[in-house]
Amino acid sequence: MIHHFSPALAPEKARLLSPLQLAFVGDSVHALLARTRLMQVERRMNDMHKLATKQVNAVSQHQALEKLLPFLSEEELAIVRRGRNAHSHHGIPKSATVEDYSAATALEALYGYLYMSGQTVRLMEIDNICYQEET
Repeated sequence: MIHHFSPALAPEKARLLSPLQLAFVGDSVHALLARTRLMQVERRMNDMHKLATKQVNAVSQHQALEKLLPFLSEEELAIVRRGRNAHSHHGIPKSATVEDYSAATALEALYGYLYMSGQTVRLMEIDNICYQEET
């Protein structure tokens, strides 16, 4: 599915992107995967929209990251640390804490890194760990 669109940079080149650049791409990849998962079960559009919105907010992404941490490699943990420490210059949503927002950026950076480096099989494994029971 996604691997057809992946830019497939070498991992070394993908690591050179800033964590905010990775999160910028990862945000879209994460949202696409959430919506794709929701298409697996027949639902009304309004219900799908509500469920997708619930999965792509900072609080839910923070929870997904916490669930995922034990399964990450050292390289992936380094990307997560960079994403968590990145400082965006736009406001944090009122529904999230600074910690939620930092964790969400970290998760999005990881998704962006895996996507940009063409590691789509690993990306799907990670997405499944985060959201396997939420479909």
